[in-house]
Amino acid sequence: MSTPSSAPTFRATRGLGYLAGTAVFGVGVSGVYAATGLGLPCPFLMATGWECPLCGGTRLGSALLHGDLVAAFLYNPVVLVGLVVVSVLGVLWTLEALGGPAVRLPARVATRVARVHPTRWLVLGLVAAAAFVVLRNLL
Repeated sequence: MSTPSSAPTFRATRGLGYLAGTAVFGVGVSGVYAATGLGLPCPFLMATGWECPLCGGTRLGSALLHGDLVAAFLYNPVVLVGLVVVSVLGVLWTLEALGGPAVRLPARVATRVARVHPTRWLVLGLVAAAAFVVLRNLL
């Protein structure tokens, strides 16, 4: 298991590259949906009739392109909150890449987070996603 000191260093420019690629894809898919009504089909929805954790993401993006924050929230609140968090990270990484201060978690928190095995983070994420699927489809 790696320790925080042996972990590779984070580079804001690299993070911004991944973020920009994801944003271009998301805006592109949402733009096509907003203009034509054609979106990406969800295999989970087609197989089960239940919306997956990402269902509504394309409609959410289209609503954001039209400036309708309420509709975006109603399509998928979890994805919208995630977009807000990622947007804040993007602003912080941009400032860092331009020579500003590097904003990081406090050392005490970073050490605790780094001690948790990646598999546990994956399991936690999958449990949270499963709970969201059940709640959004039963309520």
